[in-house]
Amino acid sequence: MSGIWNYQTLLPAIPKASRIYLGEGNTPLVRSKRIGPDSGVSNLYFKLETVNPSGSYKDRFAAAAVAGLLKHGRHPCLATSSGNTGAALAAYCSAADLPCLIVVIDGAPAGKIKQMQLYGAETLMVKGFGKDKTITEKVFGALTKITSTHASPVQISAYHYAPEGMAGIETIAFEIAEWLDGQKTHVFCPAGGGGLTLAIARGLVKWKDLHSDFVLPAVHCVQPRGNNTIAWPLAAGKDLATPVARSTTAISGLQVPNVIDGNEVLTLCRASGGTGHWITDEEAFAIQIKLATHEGIYSEPAGAVALAGALKAVKKGIIPKDDTVICLVTGHGFKDPASAERITSTANYRYFDNFESTVKYINTKFQ
Repeated sequence: MSGIWNYQTLLPAIPKASRIYLGEGNTPLVRSKRIGPDSGVSNLYFKLETVNPSGSYKDRFAAAAVAGLLKHGRHPCLATSSGNTGAALAAYCSAADLPCLIVVIDGAPAGKIKQMQLYGAETLMVKGFGKDKTITEKVFGALTKITSTHASPVQISAYHYAPEGMAGIETIAFEIAEWLDGQKTHVFCPAGGGGLTLAIARGLVKWKDLHSDFVLPAVHCVQPRGNNTIAWPLAAGKDLATPVARSTTAISGLQVPNVIDGNEVLTLCRASGGTGHWITDEEAFAIQIKLATHEGIYSEPAGAVALAGALKAVKKGIIPKDDTVICLVTGHGFKDPASAERITSTANYRYFDNFESTVKYINTKFQ
């Protein structure tokens, strides 16, 4: 057994019998072939969390969270999700033979919901949940009350709710830390409620505590303008993250109007030398296309947010072009078929009445 369990000494104590391994972790760090050179960024890398078993970094969370459920006594898994957390938990609950109930964000992509259902999870959608701050708080509160009654945490991918599962996500930081060799590095993370960014920052600090000569990377938080709860306060020098009444971004996974792990993100990112960056949805969609057409990386929109923020920061001179930049690509594009439709509906498609016309067209490509 490997994956996140390679770092078992840095994770909550889990008996071997409770550990679920489906191949999560050990994801590649790939150097940019075109976007970096074209942008003048000498050392741009992508951490491809898309290759995890269910297609996102949330498999690390699910592996640790489900192992915790097994350790504490085979409780049903009750969770909330905009898609990736639910898909990951559904997969790992299937492997562990645990019932899985997921309250999904209003408007979550159909592809992600189908993935949860395929693994056998029950999905429940609540109107306004994940978009409206008040409704979201009520749902979180009600679910927490249910699980506290049964001494089993609600599985929300945030330290505030599920620290045991979030420890699994810290293994991304451990893998990055093992690869680094002392160069000045910036790690860019997309953020909704801030859990991923906080996990990276915490993981790197843990590594520093064990390796005194480790050069701590700067951790940067990137958010869409329509849900700018953390990035702007971080850049503006504020002490607290700021909730929004209603999230307006269309980027699935980053629609979290509430401050969940945001305040801790401000503290640790700032201490690392990182800051906040925000982008428009259109900028994220454009980078999603560029990742596919220039790098061969098919990311969902949320997975393109870190790169969009990094390129913007370089262009503004916030970080030097010669520094090493690592962008997290958090989820596979197959998870959000609507985004694929938007990209491919008119481009690269031709219909021919006969094969002779097809041959003629193909021959023009060789001239």
